[in-house]
Amino acid sequence: MPQEHLSLGRLARLLGSPVTEAELTAWLFSTKAEIEGVHGDDLVLSVTPDRLDLLSESGLAMALAGGLDRARGPPPWAPRPEPEPFGIQIDGSVAPLRPAIAAIRVEAPPGHALDADLLSEAIRFQETLHATVGRDRRASSLGIYPLLGLRPPLRYAAEPIDTVRFTPLGETTERPAREFFAEHPLAQRYGAYGRVGDRILTLRDSEGRLLSLPPVLNSGRHGQAQPGDTALLLESTGVKERTTREILGLLQVVFAGRGWSWSPVSIQPPAGSPPPGTGSLPPARIRLTSRVLAERTGYALSASEVEASLGRARLGAVSVPGGYDVEIPPWRPDLLGEVDLTEEVLVARGLTADEGLVLPSRTRGGRLEEIRFRRHWAPLFLGLGAAPLYNTVLISADIVDALGDARAIRIQHPVSREYAYARPSLLHSMAATLRRNTRHGYPQVWSEIGPVLQPPGSVPPAGSTRYHGALLWAGEGRGFSDVASIAECLLDAQDVSSVREPLDHPSAIPGRAARVRVAGVEVAELGELHPRVLESLGVPVPVAWFEVDLSALWPLLRPSGTH
Repeated sequence: MPQEHLSLGRLARLLGSPVTEAELTAWLFSTKAEIEGVHGDDLVLSVTPDRLDLLSESGLAMALAGGLDRARGPPPWAPRPEPEPFGIQIDGSVAPLRPAIAAIRVEAPPGHALDADLLSEAIRFQETLHATVGRDRRASSLGIYPLLGLRPPLRYAAEPIDTVRFTPLGETTERPAREFFAEHPLAQRYGAYGRVGDRILTLRDSEGRLLSLPPVLNSGRHGQAQPGDTALLLESTGVKERTTREILGLLQVVFAGRGWSWSPVSIQPPAGSPPPGTGSLPPARIRLTSRVLAERTGYALSASEVEASLGRARLGAVSVPGGYDVEIPPWRPDLLGEVDLTEEVLVARGLTADEGLVLPSRTRGGRLEEIRFRRHWAPLFLGLGAAPLYNTVLISADIVDALGDARAIRIQHPVSREYAYARPSLLHSMAATLRRNTRHGYPQVWSEIGPVLQPPGSVPPAGSTRYHGALLWAGEGRGFSDVASIAECLLDAQDVSSVREPLDHPSAIPGRAARVRVAGVEVAELGELHPRVLESLGVPVPVAWFEVDLSALWPLLRPSGTH
């Protein structure tokens, strides 16, 4: 989850009064954020990727004011009426690099200006958005510039590098762009995203003043926002228009929370492209129907209750025939449809425990005997000194590669390599735990009881869920004979006779792996990991494991008449 350090003092100033840690914790409990720690003025906050607006003090204060009933409805963020025209022309030369650009102008309230506090928050949140939505500036990046002195229209183009001279932000000396790209650390890190061959991206005004070299750095002469500025240009460039507008919309929450206003910037595309548009993301509108709201929540809510709940969520709602018309601010890209708005209503209304209804029954509920059988193995593993693990069914591609086990089921279109496969055995998850714990001493003894997905080619249907129990032992002097004696002991405790057979296992040392059968049914496997696997995991000591298929063993032990 994305994480950020926020200032409690700044949050209190935005709210108008301090907020206690207890209030903050209670409100965050029902949201997509949680406190990781509080150290003096420093608040460490984690959020889900769809609520990045909460990683700024302005965004958090805005949401918190609604949740604590200190404010209702959205902050005023309508475009200024009849603003002076301002535009950006896109040159066709940018197409191979970052063809999308979006921008808006923001102005301070009358009698106010940009202060160090707001500038610090905006720059920090800008870097947070670079690291998340912008994928470390690869997909999109942001720029903040002073408007005073700029002459529109601006021109976004790719120019020959040897024709550009640049004063980097924080410096006073102008230097050749080629020298900047060769020496400056930010150019070495991000320069490839704004350069193709001997051409680099530039953003200039109509008089040739250089504002920045996207996505690397602003100019120290004409692109540096400073305290005292009353009007700013917020700009984003990127690979795709949707991402570019989304990251710009999120940045707006910092200025909306401080009472600033905005006006659009027209975008003039290259010749032969679609007609001109504005670079800002227009507020979206979603129709929330009363029927969907009632079906999803299970409540018959009055119009006043719905409008009040959406107001606490800092959204504007207007009653219309059959439902509500809800305006979505640009810093809430997570709100895409009626289901999302229904969630906002429930959270703002308050998630509380309702009195349950006990249905009439002549029998009392209880756990199935098979589940009792699985749970029976947990104290056995614990008695052997094994610490219990609880891992997800999804595993990483790196672990599959390290074990060389082709039985893992590949996930189509995974979110990342970390969750690219479904585990066919608990060994995969335990190997991942070993890799994460190489900084700790040995021996290490782990156990786990949990679901796995049946691999293709096996007797049960591929993809069906089975339950396994496993124990893994990593330490000097430990090996196949140790887990073999453990397997025999555990199966003897079930009062069954077992037979051990040699097994050619892809992760084990040849000759040091075996399968176990009970009444002719394969119920377990055990072995010692191959040195190749240990090297891939970074484990310096021998590792042996035992894994039992509890779903296969239970029918052999189940008393007649039980299910």
